Amino acid sequence: MSTETGGTGTVRESTGPIRVVVADDQELVRAGFGMILDAQPDIVVVGEAADGAQAVEAVREHRPDVLLLDVRMPVMDGLEAARRVCAGFPDCKVIMLTTFDIDDYVYDALYVGASGFLLKDVRRDDLAHGVRMVASGEALLAPSVTRRLIREFAARRPPGGGNGPVRPPSRLLEQLTAREQETLRLLARGLSNAEIAAELVVSEHTVKTHVSNVLGKLGLRDRVHAVVFAYESGAVVAGEG
Repeated sequence: MSTETGGTGTVRESTGPIRVVVADDQELVRAGFGMILDAQPDIVVVGEAADGAQAVEAVREHRPDVLLLDVRMPVMDGLEAARRVCAGFPDCKVIMLTTFDIDDYVYDALYVGASGFLLKDVRRDDLAHGVRMVASGEALLAPSVTRRLIREFAARRPPGGGNGPVRPPSRLLEQLTAREQETLRLLARGLSNAEIAAELVVSEHTVKTHVSNVLGKLGLRDRVHAVVFAYESGAVVAGEG
């Protein structure tokens, strides 16, 4: 039995494989991703969707842990589908799929609650790893653009800007201890738990506790939204670190 850190920092038990829905309007993409993920011993594809509306309905029917969702979808675009899924099914983490390194829709998708994105030319091992990361509450940004994405995200969304659900008054930061605030700043730089542990000279277990406390106190879904919060609250400024 394993545990997963949920969007508000709580820990929930997981007794079975990671359940995934794949949503893409290209049948070959859906089939290819489905075959790759179904071949993993700890992942099962429970549904597919060819448009955004079908994606929302598939999540409603199958209650997956992760939704792989194309940004550009017919009937209902991926952004609107992500918004509905994140609002209505908070236990389902959304990974946006895109063919572009930096896509304006990606920024908006993160704001409505998506947990990250992958490029469609992702390697099969990275696809499976990405699903596992998001299912466990980790941030997921394509490795080739992670640092650049965070910088550009911050530059495009100045403190107090944006249309998403994150509206962080500075008083929320006061709920965090000094060590938790430092953990938040390191998260915003894109550091892993191991890297944060090395920076703070503590164990990875301690870092996990700090991260869980940060998410819980701030009411955030996962690490990606901790990054958004850090920039919007002014805890971190663009280009810092």
